[in-house]
Amino acid sequence: MEKTVKKQQKSRKGKVSENRKKAVYLSENSEIKEVKNIKEIKEIKENKEEKMYVIPLGGLDEIGKNMTLVQYRDEIIIIDCGVGFPGEGLLGIDLVIPDFSYVENNKSKIKGLFVTHGHEDHIGSIPYLYQKIDKEVSIFSGKLTLALIEGKFENLKMRDLPKMREVKNRSKVKVGKYFNVEFIRVTHSIADSYSILVTTPAGTALFTGDFKIDLTPVDGLGTDLARLAQIGEKGVDLLLADSTNSEVEGYTPSERTVGAAFQLEFAKAKGRIIVAAFASHIHRLQQIVTIAESYGRKIAIDGRSLVKVFEVAQKMGYLKIKKDTMIPLSDVENEKDNKVVILCTGTQGEPMASLSRIAQNIHKHTKIKEGDTVIISATPIPGNEKAVSKNINNLLKYDAEVIFKKVAGIHVSGHASKKEQELMLNLIKPKYFMPVHGEYKMLKAHIETAIATGISKANTLLGLNGNKIEITQSGVKIKGKVSAGATFIDGLGVGDIGQTVLRDRQQLSQDGVIIVVFTLNKETGKIIAGPEIVTRGFTYSKDSDELIQGTVEHINEKLAKLEDSKIKDWQPIKNMTKEAVAKFVYSKTKRNPVILPIIMEV
Repeated sequence: MEKTVKKQQKSRKGKVSENRKKAVYLSENSEIKEVKNIKEIKEIKENKEEKMYVIPLGGLDEIGKNMTLVQYRDEIIIIDCGVGFPGEGLLGIDLVIPDFSYVENNKSKIKGLFVTHGHEDHIGSIPYLYQKIDKEVSIFSGKLTLALIEGKFENLKMRDLPKMREVKNRSKVKVGKYFNVEFIRVTHSIADSYSILVTTPAGTALFTGDFKIDLTPVDGLGTDLARLAQIGEKGVDLLLADSTNSEVEGYTPSERTVGAAFQLEFAKAKGRIIVAAFASHIHRLQQIVTIAESYGRKIAIDGRSLVKVFEVAQKMGYLKIKKDTMIPLSDVENEKDNKVVILCTGTQGEPMASLSRIAQNIHKHTKIKEGDTVIISATPIPGNEKAVSKNINNLLKYDAEVIFKKVAGIHVSGHASKKEQELMLNLIKPKYFMPVHGEYKMLKAHIETAIATGISKANTLLGLNGNKIEITQSGVKIKGKVSAGATFIDGLGVGDIGQTVLRDRQQLSQDGVIIVVFTLNKETGKIIAGPEIVTRGFTYSKDSDELIQGTVEHINEKLAKLEDSKIKDWQPIKNMTKEAVAKFVYSKTKRNPVILPIIMEV
């Protein structure tokens, strides 16, 4: 048999040399296949290779909503599951979460959820995810992150919690048959932040998560540069790195510099100090608490998320507070102004957040007054600039001293700037690089940085949500696409608001609504009352009598033909009314209000 095979091979080789259009491939089981060209041989080899897929469902070409799947054979793990925050065009929308359809269709394959850190854009969608997948799928992350995730389930009154598995720096976890996952500590603007290394028989992928390289961290727990270097020496097929600050030159300052800025502002303040900060920014909160205590100031908290974080972080030892420092918000008026600090939410100008209510002077307990110092310790997320600016202007109208990033260094980013990104790239030395967590321009800028460090342009990928990134021993490439998009949360509704509803809301916000009411005789089909017109958000009724009367007359003219035929079906009347009113009103006002005909029968 062996001689026969060799003879066949020799014969085949001869044919190949005679005819370059044919080639021979000997498979592992000694089966000889004739193929037409070298390209087909390459395809056969590729089909035999082990394949791992990285599938981002959020976080690309956008800020927030970070979520990525890693798939190998019939197993899937999930990296992060965050929310996005609605921009001005998403009227009435509370949150934006990833489209879970691909996950739901493959839920039997999911072996674990691995979370890099506890910020909303990485954990906020987790309860909604678990409404679609098996509760037995475990969540792996740091102690603080798990506590914050548990709070998310409590907020939605979901009692059946998934299994929570605590990890620490260099923790290694094996899930399913094939996945090996390691957590590597990084510095960020929240404790318990990790990069995640995923290894399968097909290759390795390192997810940096959100990171900066803070060499003087507040808690003394810096980025594990030694382990990252070891991983780089061993070899990484694909690096997926945080791109938020990829357009920012130099290094991101240490969080400790914020403490020095707060110290200066506290020393100058003569009255109350109101500080708006991100609830999850534990290191910053600790610095504020420590400085307030050094000046003998009491601290009152306002904001549900802030209260929850203080409760969790203090219980776990992440926040150290003296016994008598905290007071209820209702007791602030009983203290001297120069002995009070009010910590609140609302750094992004959220309409119902504490700072916004204070700025509008509609807060139940706190009225802004001359002599107050208001510190906004955050940078506006893209899209929130107008809302933040509105709050600042309102506060200034009440003669408060307003301190924000443009004025003083009371905020530093938690994300790596260009030099830190260069350092990460040099430590890992990946074969292929793909930027994540950022708008398109940020992803492009990060690719330019990667190329400057020596990575070939051909070995960089500019992906989009839904792309299937294939990793094999031959290379990394985008191959295929899955369903990816956004699901809107409005109150208790999940996914029941689509583009049609949003267009209606947009139209209502711009031109208002005209309601046309008729009363029909059920037996004859004749209109016995109306049309009566009611408007909202369209024009002030006292100034629109002539327009409304003209609209009624126009409707009656159009209805005359319909009345003669005694039409009992409502739909023709509704259609005619909408068309007639829309055309008439536009001709008189150049506006396009929503037209709502309402028909009652008696």
